[in-house]
Amino acid sequence: MATGTVPASFLGLKSRDPGLGFAQSMDFVRVRDLRTYKSGRRRLFVIRNSNSNSDIAELQPASEGSPLLVPRQKYCESTHKTVRRKTRTVMVGNVAIGSEHPIRIQTMTTTDTKDVAATVEQVMRIADQGADIVRITVQGKKEADACFDIKNSLVQKNYNIPLVADIHFAPSVALRVAECFDKIRVNPGNFADRRAQFEKLEYTEDDYQKELEHIEQVFTPLVEKCKKYGRAMRIGTNHGSLSDRIMSYYGDSPRGMVESAFEFARICRKLDYHNFVFSMKASNPVVMVQAYRLLVAEMYVHGWDYPLHLGVTEAGEGEDGRMKSAIGIGTLLQDGLGDTIRVSLTEPPEEEIDPCRRMANLGMRAADLQQGVAPFEEKHRHYFDFQRRSGQLPMQKEGEEVDYRGVLHRDGSVLMSVFLDQLKAPELLYKSLAAKLVVGMPFKDLATVDSILLRELPPVDDHDARLALKRLIDISMGVITPLSEQLTKPMPHAMALVNLKELSTGAYKLLPEGTRLVVSLRGDEPYEELEILKDIEATMLLHDVPFNEDKIGRVQAARRLFEYLSENNLNFPVIHHIQFPNGIHRDELVIGAGSNAGALLVDGLGDGVLLEAPDKDFDFLRNTSFNLLQGCRMRNTKTEYVSCPSCGRTLFDLQEISAQIREKTSHLPGVSIAIMGCIVNGPGEMADADFGYVGGAPGKIDLYVGKTVVKRGIAMEHATDALIQLIKDHGRWVDPPAEE
Repeated sequence: MATGTVPASFLGLKSRDPGLGFAQSMDFVRVRDLRTYKSGRRRLFVIRNSNSNSDIAELQPASEGSPLLVPRQKYCESTHKTVRRKTRTVMVGNVAIGSEHPIRIQTMTTTDTKDVAATVEQVMRIADQGADIVRITVQGKKEADACFDIKNSLVQKNYNIPLVADIHFAPSVALRVAECFDKIRVNPGNFADRRAQFEKLEYTEDDYQKELEHIEQVFTPLVEKCKKYGRAMRIGTNHGSLSDRIMSYYGDSPRGMVESAFEFARICRKLDYHNFVFSMKASNPVVMVQAYRLLVAEMYVHGWDYPLHLGVTEAGEGEDGRMKSAIGIGTLLQDGLGDTIRVSLTEPPEEEIDPCRRMANLGMRAADLQQGVAPFEEKHRHYFDFQRRSGQLPMQKEGEEVDYRGVLHRDGSVLMSVFLDQLKAPELLYKSLAAKLVVGMPFKDLATVDSILLRELPPVDDHDARLALKRLIDISMGVITPLSEQLTKPMPHAMALVNLKELSTGAYKLLPEGTRLVVSLRGDEPYEELEILKDIEATMLLHDVPFNEDKIGRVQAARRLFEYLSENNLNFPVIHHIQFPNGIHRDELVIGAGSNAGALLVDGLGDGVLLEAPDKDFDFLRNTSFNLLQGCRMRNTKTEYVSCPSCGRTLFDLQEISAQIREKTSHLPGVSIAIMGCIVNGPGEMADADFGYVGGAPGKIDLYVGKTVVKRGIAMEHATDALIQLIKDHGRWVDPPAEE
């Protein structure tokens, strides 16, 4: 169906939900979705604009050829600058959440909730680290009873930090704990629906309606109790725990996540209860970003203004977990979305607070400064589904002595900056950038750098340094040097870095004929200055805005650049070049890279990254770069782990077991392994994983292939070996390379 205005009478269908109201300013109706039944029938559902009795729907495919129709409607306040989305205020105890307030940071306890003393001690440590809110798992009556003692103990110790009850499968427990905790988190996928078995995938309209009525019957008492006691609520959808009913209509999709949450929100609104926030968590940052965008686009259509809790669930540990979280959370913060956040790490909860605070500060600073660029029309970016814009990889020209086809990678390139003094230790350089050049060293991973940027060329008579560069060029690694360096002490077969001014003055024409050009630009230049790109042949563009720029937003400037390139059919590869200052904290660098470059790569905008930090070692920068590409679902260079952050439900020491599994399996690029402390989100959050290691009972592990359990009740001491055997049985194992 083409983009445009469609008479609802032409569609000729009614909605299951005809009573929804729309904002007065909206002059179109919503097409909810294209749904495919098992029988193969396809149907459209339309909701009429009850305010104006309009009978038109304005809609468009999410992308060319996509079966998903989305409203022609914004998903944020502005795509050319960071403006916080306006929301109502939701009170969680004494903490206000919403656009008029700071972005709130929170985490979750990992203690057994029944152990009151241990839980109280952990909450106090978390509060002392600066968290605004703490969530505690409450899975049964005993835990609910303990919550009263936890709350009382904290009050007696002068800790008034709001507490949130995390509820799965237990409406009666939610009712009980709502009498003492400040907020209730419910998961729409398992609060009233039966535990998802991913079996019944065919529902009639009557079946669907009956389950909606059941949800309302079960959920209404909790809403009424929250109103009575002044409690807040989070309607928190998890990608991994959608119900069979939702799966039957929407599949395992962001669209299903949104509808699952909206079913509960409609009940809240029907009961005139509005003290709630939404979340759309997934372990895949790309899915998470799409789900939040769809959610907000729908809220704009409805005129709803509920705040958002942001998080990438099961993100993992260390730099992996921080990078995944930065990609997902940071992308949304750059668009002014998000009012409270959690960075879910497989680490002690206190360790989550610092990266969480750094991320919140990044989002607040961007919004306070309204970082961005001058308004421009955006017609080519895909907001709601991932479609990569792939720049044209270098082609070999006739007569060229060096093969340039390796200077960029088809799945996403990693470039690194090299300084002159680093050429004085070429063996270390080879090991860090191109392992196969080190004699006798196993080429044990795919994470080798594609090109390097050298700010200063060695003198012509420095034979050792020149030989080091020649060896890199000989294996098709790109070497980029500034134009001034190439003109004064040229390096054969190096690419010349030029800016727009050097292009406009023609200075680059002094280079030997056939020299490859790399163009550095900001993206916020007047379009007339970009016109010169139409007249040159560039191997790649480096998009570069100073990291600490106050007013210009890197993300928005890049969007503007990509819009210009698309509009003019310029298919240059674009590398996101971020120059970090000396002394920057490693977490700050990871979060900055994920939030800035990741926000573009999740939209398919860009062909690689160049992270430059003079005082950071090669290995850290290289690993961070490859983590960024893998987190954006581009270049897979190592084992992918989906690892939950632990909570009171966890049935084993997640940090210890995670370390064991990583030690034995980290050499398997292309394989993903889920390490889950319990079954609550286990099978579903393993949607992206090939194999799963899940706590089934104390001391016992269940093993999964995808969402299917294949072995149950394995003793803990044998479970890691059993997981490895399972990987071998499915032909995904390779022996680790022998050490040097």
